[in-house]
Amino acid sequence: MRTAVLLPPGCLFSEAQPNSMETVVRTLAGADQSDETRIFCCQGADDHNAPGVDALPGGRGRMQALIERLRAFQPDVIEHHQQVKQALTVQSAFPDRPHLLYRHNALKPPGHRLDRWRYDTRYRRIDGFVFVSAAESAAFAQTFPRLADRAFAVPNPIDATAWLAAPEDRRPVIAFAGRAMAEKGVDVLCAALPAVLDAHPDWRAVLMLNDWDRHAAWATPHIAPLARYGDRVEVLKSAPLAEVRRRMQSAAIALAPSVWDEPFGLTAIEAHAAGAALISSGRGGLREASGPHALYVDEITPQTLAAAMERLIRDPAERLALSSAAQTHVLQAHTPQRRAADLRQVRQTVIERRRTAA
Repeated sequence: MRTAVLLPPGCLFSEAQPNSMETVVRTLAGADQSDETRIFCCQGADDHNAPGVDALPGGRGRMQALIERLRAFQPDVIEHHQQVKQALTVQSAFPDRPHLLYRHNALKPPGHRLDRWRYDTRYRRIDGFVFVSAAESAAFAQTFPRLADRAFAVPNPIDATAWLAAPEDRRPVIAFAGRAMAEKGVDVLCAALPAVLDAHPDWRAVLMLNDWDRHAAWATPHIAPLARYGDRVEVLKSAPLAEVRRRMQSAAIALAPSVWDEPFGLTAIEAHAAGAALISSGRGGLREASGPHALYVDEITPQTLAAAMERLIRDPAERLALSSAAQTHVLQAHTPQRRAADLRQVRQTVIERRRTAA
């Protein structure tokens, strides 16, 4: 099976500074060596460090170059990551090939009847939809019941080897890693930390905020009050993945306080693999990611989040039990080999359906 994996415009597929989508693509591709896969991304990174990467020129010539290289590659299935617009353009050029749309977050629901007709018309051109959690797949099926049999769930994998650290060997650090956005609960977290840091002078916090350039104007006022703690609160802006991993491997507590329905929660399983005890909102796919191995806070407010941190700080035995069980869970449930096999089955299904229909 020859698979073309198409990343959206702007994705450079850098190994050192990937976004979460690129991390998933790299992990799945590395785990499945049985087929020929080619990954199409944009030029600009020198550290792809993966076989079968085809970097496209930027600007107006990008789409034409993509079409020409796909014709030369002759894939059995074309897998579009994230962007509907690019998927529909490529589908028009290759109507005889099966097309998968792999969504790393939710598809926008229709706002009214005309929207529903428009989206339904577009989506019928796609042979299958891959979502990163059963929750997202079910939501799509409910919104577009006529396309329900085209919805598949392939939860995010993790190559845990590089993340593994002993849950017993922890520093008194509370860690957050995620985009510097309101949806991630950054403002609530910043409001919750003072009560905890004031009560426990030996504890510190590190906030690893991704996409800083895009969200700095919103995030800065929420972070500013924490400056009074000096080096007890570190703010890392768009830190490399290796640095995020290193910090998680020593933190006692990690946070996933999202106030929106997370499609899955890759940062949650990364924290589990690194051996930190996780406090989670459980929104969207977060419970699928962690199972029963996180301390869930159903309503994310400064008070409830501070109370959860206080609970784990005061009970190191509970922290260790959570982190140890969660690490074992990730090593069993979210392996790249398991998820790559799941995705391969989805690809094979859409190919077979297309052959049967013909």
